[in-house]
Amino acid sequence: MRIFLTITGVLFLLAVAGGACVLGVFWHFGRDLPDYTQLADYEPEVMTRVHAGDGALIAEYAKEKRVFVPIEQIPRKVINAFVAAEDQNFWTHPGIDFPSVFRAAITNIANIGSGRRPVGASTITQQVAKNFLLTNEVSYDRKIKEAILSFRIEQAFSKKHILELYLNEIYLGRGSYGVAAAALRYFDKSLDELTVAEAAYLGALPKAPSNYDPVRDHDAAKGRRDWVIGRMLDEGYITADQANEALAAPLIGKDRESVDYYAHADYFAEEVRRELVDRYGENALYNGGLSVRTSVDPKLQTIANKVMFDGLVDYDRRHGWRGPLEKIDISGDWQKPLEQVKAPHDVPWLKAVVLRLDGNDAIIGVENGKQGKIPFAEMKWARPWLKGQRVGGAVSKASDVVNPGDVVMVASLKDDNGNVVDGTYSLQQIPDVNGGLVAMDPHTGRVLAMSGGFSHDMSKFNRATQAHRQPGSAFKPFVYLAAMDSGFTPSSLVLDAPFVIDQGPGQGKWKPGNYSGKFYGPSTLRLGIELSRNLMTVRLAQTIGMEKVVNYAEKFGVVDSMPAVLSMSLGAAETTVLRLTNAYSELVNGGKKVTPTLIDRIQDRRGKVIYRRDDRQCLDCQDVVYNGQLPPELPDNREQLTDPASAFQIVSMLEGVIQRGTGRRMRNLPFPLAGKTGTTNDSRDAWFVGFTPDLALGVYVGFDDNRSLGDREQGASAAAPIFHEFMGKAMEGVTPVPFRTPPGIRMVRIDARSGLPAQAGDGNVIWEAFKPGTIPERNDRVIDGSSSNGGIAGSMGGSSDGGVSSPSGIY
Repeated sequence: MRIFLTITGVLFLLAVAGGACVLGVFWHFGRDLPDYTQLADYEPEVMTRVHAGDGALIAEYAKEKRVFVPIEQIPRKVINAFVAAEDQNFWTHPGIDFPSVFRAAITNIANIGSGRRPVGASTITQQVAKNFLLTNEVSYDRKIKEAILSFRIEQAFSKKHILELYLNEIYLGRGSYGVAAAALRYFDKSLDELTVAEAAYLGALPKAPSNYDPVRDHDAAKGRRDWVIGRMLDEGYITADQANEALAAPLIGKDRESVDYYAHADYFAEEVRRELVDRYGENALYNGGLSVRTSVDPKLQTIANKVMFDGLVDYDRRHGWRGPLEKIDISGDWQKPLEQVKAPHDVPWLKAVVLRLDGNDAIIGVENGKQGKIPFAEMKWARPWLKGQRVGGAVSKASDVVNPGDVVMVASLKDDNGNVVDGTYSLQQIPDVNGGLVAMDPHTGRVLAMSGGFSHDMSKFNRATQAHRQPGSAFKPFVYLAAMDSGFTPSSLVLDAPFVIDQGPGQGKWKPGNYSGKFYGPSTLRLGIELSRNLMTVRLAQTIGMEKVVNYAEKFGVVDSMPAVLSMSLGAAETTVLRLTNAYSELVNGGKKVTPTLIDRIQDRRGKVIYRRDDRQCLDCQDVVYNGQLPPELPDNREQLTDPASAFQIVSMLEGVIQRGTGRRMRNLPFPLAGKTGTTNDSRDAWFVGFTPDLALGVYVGFDDNRSLGDREQGASAAAPIFHEFMGKAMEGVTPVPFRTPPGIRMVRIDARSGLPAQAGDGNVIWEAFKPGTIPERNDRVIDGSSSNGGIAGSMGGSSDGGVSSPSGIY
């Protein structure tokens, strides 16, 4: 009995001591543990996705590529795969799986001295504690803290919440965090589309994602997947038939996520990124899981990219060959030095080095490792570039253009059927000129396409939104609009004659002129805008007052602040392509104010709409049963900037620019079109801005360093071809509609030269738009502007599109 009592006492003391030790360990390691209650408000770092108007993905922003999915939306087969593979007793243990811990301890004891890494027996709860609250340090201290936190987490949260944390946080390889991102990355599927075999593969990844890549390590990946399938069968999660079907399924992973992706809106996407940062900050952008639906139209954006690319290349070729990118040593292996030459990655050309000249052909080594040739016919365009954007004489042989060692850009040559001619290339040159383009819906301000330059890889500077340039004659419609609102008509006569104004003490006299250098006498305002007469514009601005012109420029958003000086009437104030295109939109939409927007809607990580471009309320849109009735009309809350009749008169006059004026090269397009050229002092900026009834487009071409485009270049030659190509392609398949005529406008047959109602036998007759009571009976008053005090010329450049010439260079 005494022995029994002694043994019992000793055991009791050992138990007390052991319990005290356990309590001591818990007290020691549990003092400074992280606050596990923060897991109640789990907000994981989730990537922001930006989509085009048709839903195609155009950009992703993330530090960790993760798509958060609530536990209720995660399919049971996915949950079962992870539980079977990682923690078979998850639903019953208190945070620690003691039998598994015991087995791991025995294994580790057996491995002492072997140099093997200690094995663990971490439960899903322990992995949550480690991933969220601790580090990846391999130590007993960390394991003890992990165990303590696991007990506390199990007491505080439900098993479902713990699983939600785990399945959304865990890293599963290829940059994917969480099961939803992994399903997209490996199988291009949403979670509810996964098969049992695919769910089992995801469940196989936590152990070592890099060791089980389905493409790179296929056999190991399939073996691990099959083991998970067996575990799911053993746990009763699937039937034997389901297991056999899953085991027989091939493991086919995607090399890359093939989600509907549109990767050609770089300038547009960057503008959206900047706007998101301004609205919500960088943390929300990269971690907030925003879903952004933008206004960009992939079809129109593709057209914009191509026409801007082709237009800049065409201009560049007209002005000669500036020489190779670099010259390299080809005496040895030419491929390695060729690889070191920098070239933009978003240009559809290849780098090549000239290896030798064979007669009049250049034999080249191409960056893809192949050899080919550039026929002389594909180099004949490359006349030498001369200062001032002039060109030298015609080339007569290949050596006039290239020599061995020259690194050049080439494009695969195609035959008349569009098929690539193998081994034959054309010589290309990266333009040093650049430009910007914006296409938008004139009724809403939604930006549908944007190009900020030749190559986003070469320059992130967006010339559609960030380049402030003088619009030249493209500004004139707003001078004429102010005149229409001041009582003038398109038939009003203005004197086209020499104009001189004193600019002030020490400034000399300003003498604007027309591009032709001629004077045409009394002319209608329509003729003045169609042929871009500068002298008429200056006289008109002086007559109505520059303060009024400034007011129209500012309220239409062309500029924020403009000096009330006469040179501004010729487009001397700087603006951007986006702003000027938006202002033209406000002409064709009847004078309604619109704001250019790139984002239609933003949703947070849980799908709640936190921003919507169109904030109008539709009271008749709720609980409606559709029976063929017309859709409800939303209120039009756009501000009216000008008389709709005045706006239409300007639209009609700009349509005349296409039919008879400086934009007449576009009159072959089979739909209503209106627009205006713009060229500034010394041809530094070339513009064409215009519209159809439902699409506004602005194009600008110029050098970033503001040098001249060349003596013979102007808006009609540099920018108008790009505008023409875009509109022609964009309107393919679109049923044309006429420009919308507002109430009160009367269309009258007018003699185009005199501005008077046409008489029988008159030959030069057009239809003209008049407001009620303004149809002319006779024109006996000619505006010469000589007595009005409309401001001085100012000291900045302006339009030469209707041509100005001045000894001082002030237009």
